[in-house]
Amino acid sequence: MGKLVKFEREQFTLSNPISLLTGKDRHEFTREDFIKVIKEKNLERITFHYTALDGKIKELRLPIIDRKQVETILAEGERVDGSSLFKGIVDVGKSDLYIVPVYKTAFFNPFDSGSIDFICRFFNREGELAEFTPDNILLRASKLLKNNTNCELHALGELEFYLIGEPESRHYPLPKQQGYHAAEPFIKTAKIMNEVVKNIAQIFGNVKYAHAEVGHIEHLESMYPELNGKIAEQMEVEFTPAPIEDAADSMVLASWIIRNTAYRNNFIATFYPKIDIGHAGNGLHIHMLLKRDGKNIMTDKNGDLSDEALMLIGGLCRYAPSLTAFGNMVAASYMRLVPNQEAPTKVCWSDSNRSAMIRVPLAWTKFNNLAMKINPQQKEKMVHDEPRQTIELRTPDGSANAHLLLAGICMAVEWGLTNKKDSINIAKASKVGTNIYATASMEHLEQLATSCSESAEKLLQVRNLYERNGIFPHLLINYVADLLQRENDKHLNNQLMSLPEEERLFQSRRIMHRDIHKH
Repeated sequence: MGKLVKFEREQFTLSNPISLLTGKDRHEFTREDFIKVIKEKNLERITFHYTALDGKIKELRLPIIDRKQVETILAEGERVDGSSLFKGIVDVGKSDLYIVPVYKTAFFNPFDSGSIDFICRFFNREGELAEFTPDNILLRASKLLKNNTNCELHALGELEFYLIGEPESRHYPLPKQQGYHAAEPFIKTAKIMNEVVKNIAQIFGNVKYAHAEVGHIEHLESMYPELNGKIAEQMEVEFTPAPIEDAADSMVLASWIIRNTAYRNNFIATFYPKIDIGHAGNGLHIHMLLKRDGKNIMTDKNGDLSDEALMLIGGLCRYAPSLTAFGNMVAASYMRLVPNQEAPTKVCWSDSNRSAMIRVPLAWTKFNNLAMKINPQQKEKMVHDEPRQTIELRTPDGSANAHLLLAGICMAVEWGLTNKKDSINIAKASKVGTNIYATASMEHLEQLATSCSESAEKLLQVRNLYERNGIFPHLLINYVADLLQRENDKHLNNQLMSLPEEERLFQSRRIMHRDIHKH
């Protein structure tokens, strides 16, 4: 078939513009590079972004005055009020925190042509990373995993969301639940999605693809006028794998980009887990893989799952009942996690099945270069440096706190890899067939939480799994549990089912739509 040619990464149109200007990889950026970029682009602002306790991006805008001021900002960061950003965690009397830019995250703001932007980390008054912030909890969890296992965890998110608004035309309507990979003119928000993909790609460089998802509502019914009668199209943006601490930042910032792009096109973007009964909910599926010495170790020499992959799965199954505390944080989350849908209800895993909690997707493990079979003119093979196998956790949804969720996943994986016998036994006992609801063994599998209240209970019962090694602060576990309990939804599903159908729909929509702008 000819000689083997190794693929080289080159810069293209959607590459990071700052990398193109400086001729450097993002990991090599320095203060002097940013000074040059500011001068060349005649920029007016530096904007700092950081994730607060609510899991959403916040920002601070700093006008560019002179070189010394810019160098000081980039070298030392700025102060913020921690008692406002982390209300209930930070005492007012000791509220100051530093926010310090991470140079590799630099990007041009797609909504502000005069700004260069950064993602920041929080530091305390002792000049150390603040222990209670979600991003730093994730950093500690990732470090624990690396130190104890000699493995790195990489992850990617599948962001599912609805775009809600009034399209220019209602021609070519789509039937209910028929949106999966639909194209124009059947979907009406392709222009918005093109902007979204461009903006995210130029910032992160690790967007895999975007497409229309299953959910499609031609006329949304709601008591809220900004929603009632509007079209709702479900979309998905999927990333490529990145170190887990970077994956959380990319998901949070991408959500910000999606909302802003929708807003500027007079649409609403919502990641809320459920927006109507009988229509697809919004998941936040997390794919992950383990690397050792820079190589994917999820498969053995035969292309089957490795022991490390089984230990990862076993660790996730061990932690899964309490992970919903960080991944399913509103009452409507548990309107999505119902039987006989593409959403899990039991702690189990399966090959490819989308109703299992964990699935093992296709990954070209035993063959590649498929295009050569239908393109005989192609004589040179593409060589892949490593396998592409991942496993996918399908429980989380758009209400998740991304940094806390991925920190919890890190703890689960570390437990799995350091308790080999137990984790492999758990993995073997939790595997089900392709038709999981026809599997008799489903009866012995542990049930996932059915409410925020139950998630809080499960978290408190095993809080030691998260607090060990000082990773999750005791106070933060209490905070999350209290937040979940305030949803007051322990018997909500039973209460709704007891209502007449019309009243049940009304009350369900009231619950789903009241916070649709928050997630």
